[in-house]
Amino acid sequence: MLPDSAGDAPLAGLTRAGDGAGASSRRSEVQPAPLPFYRKLCYAIGGAPYQMTGNALGFFLQIFLLDVVQLEPFHSSLILFLGRAWDAVTDPAVGFLVSKSPRRKLGKLIPWIVFSTPFGVVFYCMVWFTPSDTMPVSLKFLWYLAMYCFFQTSMSCYHVPYSSLTMFLGGNQRDRDSATAYRMGVEVFSTLVGSGIQGQIVGRYHASMMESCSVLNGTLYNSTSPGLTDTSENTRRAYVIASVVLGSLYCMACLILFLGVKEQPGPLSPLGKAQLPFFHSLRIILGHQPYVWLLCGFLFMSLAFQVVASLSIPFWQWFLVRFGKKPAVFVGLSLIIPALIVITLVSHNFLVFVFMVVLAGCSMAVLYLLPWSMLPDAVDDFRLKNPDCLNLEAFFYSFYVFFNKFAGGLSLGISTMSLHFAGYRAGDCTHNPSVILTLRILMAPVPITLLLIAMAIFCFYPIDEERRKQMRVEMEEAGHWAKNENPG
Repeated sequence: MLPDSAGDAPLAGLTRAGDGAGASSRRSEVQPAPLPFYRKLCYAIGGAPYQMTGNALGFFLQIFLLDVVQLEPFHSSLILFLGRAWDAVTDPAVGFLVSKSPRRKLGKLIPWIVFSTPFGVVFYCMVWFTPSDTMPVSLKFLWYLAMYCFFQTSMSCYHVPYSSLTMFLGGNQRDRDSATAYRMGVEVFSTLVGSGIQGQIVGRYHASMMESCSVLNGTLYNSTSPGLTDTSENTRRAYVIASVVLGSLYCMACLILFLGVKEQPGPLSPLGKAQLPFFHSLRIILGHQPYVWLLCGFLFMSLAFQVVASLSIPFWQWFLVRFGKKPAVFVGLSLIIPALIVITLVSHNFLVFVFMVVLAGCSMAVLYLLPWSMLPDAVDDFRLKNPDCLNLEAFFYSFYVFFNKFAGGLSLGISTMSLHFAGYRAGDCTHNPSVILTLRILMAPVPITLLLIAMAIFCFYPIDEERRKQMRVEMEEAGHWAKNENPG
């Protein structure tokens, strides 16, 4: 175990004693082996289930609950918000349980990922199952709330240890950033896969319902018209089929991760059991300034993007390596503001609309890549400043995952409740002007305000490229010191 802050002198002594060729030789001795390409790719594929299922739920669950299950907007918003709010318990709790779990034959994190996968697949399919029409509305509400919460718990048991795995892939800072870029590229692509598969399977049935609307030219509040009965049943069946397809891809991604990635402990991350109690760990982590600034900026940035991909990931990876991570955040977030304004106001010029959507997609890549690339830096900074607090990596990542999910749930709850107060009615073929105005407000002014708040918070983020280089030297010296202390 490394000494506390009062014992920073040995590290400084190592730096002073390492002047000249001796320091260079020692740093080369502790330089970790490069991270192989196959491990980066297998690790990246393991992130697909979270984005596939999350994107399908984000795009279609609200439509499913309102137009297929025929729940009221109030009940739908409660399900979406309470399901995400449940992560306030599950994500930090899972992070703490992972940090307290021992290292086994398969590792410390991999067993959580593998054994949570069957439960995640089953509960994901149950979310899209439609109970009988004779079931009371209150029981339908409880059914979907329970299935949604069970799925979120299973996904927390998968995604919290998976995201923590970034710290234990091996390699150096550049390797971790590269692996994160691979992961974000696969995750952005998997969002397209999730929404694409779901959209292709269920889209034509929704189109049939819209055709029935145009033929009947009326309001179909309960969808009881004879012409819609068969279409509604087919739509429900299509949602179940889509869930089974995505569930199969979920299992395949987990298998590839299991076969291709092995946990690599390090001198400051031995993959043991955390010794600190829950609230003491929480107090120490939330007292680490770089992590708090990063967490707050990530919250507002996620909330902005989720109220409103993959080709731009390599560009932003190059940009952050060339110019640094903080400049990449400001440039990337700034791009989406004019895009949101134009998308909201322009409705008849298709080419302009497509160009702005592409620009917004490029900016959204910053949300995928930069926060997850900056988090390991905050964790390294914490480990160097608190060398006695070991094995808390899962705790850091669990709160990060929680704020991402919380932002998504909060945005869905706010948007659905706003539509409820604007007069939206499930099954209506046409909507009144107040509903259209509400959608426009949610599309541009709200996200832009949140983005400006996020950019203001990132101004106070203290880890720049100079600090990263300093941390890299300190980590190498700390690894050399720990190796000499424990030569066996």
